[in-house]
Amino acid sequence: MIGREQQGKNVIVRATLLLFIIMGFFSMMAYLHTYNTPAQLLHLPIVINTWTFINATRVAYRTMQSGGVTERIALDGIEKGCNWCEAHPDHCDFTVGYGGSPNEWGQTTLDAMVMWGPTREVGAVGYMKRVKPAISVARKVMERTYHTILVGDEATTFAVEMGFEEEDLNTTRTAEMWREWKAAGRKPNFWKGPHNSTQGVTKRKEMNEKPEFGRWNHDTIGMVAIDQQGNVACGVSSNGATWKIPGRVGDAPIVGSGAYCENEVGGAAETGDGDVMMRFSPSNRVVQMMKGGMHPKEACERMVVEILRYYPNCSGAIIAVNKQGQIGAAYMNLPNGFPFCLQNSNMKDAAIITIKD
Repeated sequence: MIGREQQGKNVIVRATLLLFIIMGFFSMMAYLHTYNTPAQLLHLPIVINTWTFINATRVAYRTMQSGGVTERIALDGIEKGCNWCEAHPDHCDFTVGYGGSPNEWGQTTLDAMVMWGPTREVGAVGYMKRVKPAISVARKVMERTYHTILVGDEATTFAVEMGFEEEDLNTTRTAEMWREWKAAGRKPNFWKGPHNSTQGVTKRKEMNEKPEFGRWNHDTIGMVAIDQQGNVACGVSSNGATWKIPGRVGDAPIVGSGAYCENEVGGAAETGDGDVMMRFSPSNRVVQMMKGGMHPKEACERMVVEILRYYPNCSGAIIAVNKQGQIGAAYMNLPNGFPFCLQNSNMKDAAIITIKD
């Protein structure tokens, strides 16, 4: 039998342990609340995107600032912002949406993806034809199916079933580009050697020069947003590389490459030579480095250094934002530097920021 004195001591010990557990629980909850909803620190909402597509930035920001269209406010911002470029390709270097980047057959095809940070749901379309708002179709893939990506004519069929209009993505501009390219001997192109060759590996001295990537030939508007509730979303829309081989899907719709986000960390997006970039899953890698405590700028720079180690002529860029509202960007082999856009609640208007060596 345990004496009354010992029983009393046990009660005191248990009560003390319970008190510490309760105090620890509320301390943890206070920390999590502070980490997830520091609106004054973050100046929420916040949106960043690649290149000088500032009107897309403004549309995304205003969509979030007004409370969005659905409960997924950051995702609404991503969709509406990229929709702007898809509808106004002449304001987005003709690298997004219809009327740009024809393939070898003279066709314009679209790639896009969206990701919702709280659940890590993803939807994407690749090599989609004859439907203009590609990122909206990608969102339907995410929210209406259990799939992650649909491609080709079947992606178009799905889009039409979802109520999207089927229409020609080619214009007089792309038709003229294609005629000039054929007249120039179908060069540059993405074949390493003669495309009718049956040999195994093309010898270096026989390799063709592939098209250059830069402001006027790249994959993507890439965008990352954090809404007033601290939720993170990201997305990408692109018409891919000019003179690509038919059937090619770029980096834009590949989760972890074109863009990636986690609600507890932040997000990243990239642009450039998609065939090379996707081999490194750069957006995912940058987010994982930020998760380990690295500043977005340093994470982007480290990713660029790694890509250049294997592909020293690769051109492209990466942008990132973490949950503290810190921004980072890095680029490679872009002679005029790399511009990206930013807007948050501490700014009167969106701004274009250009980084240079």
